[in-house]
Amino acid sequence: MSGWKIGIITASDSIAGGEREDDRIQLVRGLVKQHLHTENIIYRCLPDDMEELKEHMIELVDREKCDILITTGGTGLSPRDVTPEVTSWVIDRPVPGLAEEMRRAGLKQSRRAMLTRAVAGTRGNSLIFNLPGNPKGVEVCFIAIADMLPDAVHILQGSEEAGEDWGGIGW
Repeated sequence: MSGWKIGIITASDSIAGGEREDDRIQLVRGLVKQHLHTENIIYRCLPDDMEELKEHMIELVDREKCDILITTGGTGLSPRDVTPEVTSWVIDRPVPGLAEEMRRAGLKQSRRAMLTRAVAGTRGNSLIFNLPGNPKGVEVCFIAIADMLPDAVHILQGSEEAGEDWGGIGW
């Protein structure tokens, strides 16, 4: 087990309002356990409200000290889809390659993947990224970047475990 603390926020008015069950949280937990080797997870289900999302994102990273914060939902074009905007407010630095890779992988499944507005970035020593709300999209996008998440966290936190394999191209 890695010992990392992972925050997961589901952004959905209908799930937060009890109108339907969160059909993605067990999937995300399973992916985190399988790829990041941790079960140290803090979960929140919130409505698509900018201030509430912002408050909880900051709390999970700054006060709860989550190494990675994953959001699901709110990345589409609906007027209530505000997760990318909130994430952009919360992060210190963008990491566009992660979002680009998730979209690239999603496009292999559906042309609609180009409509996602998901973003990724860092806040302090934590990595934050948005996953879509659709369970299949969650799986495709998470798996697309899973191999880079440990390196990203190790580099952010100055760990000696950060990989040095840059394919001989000097990144």
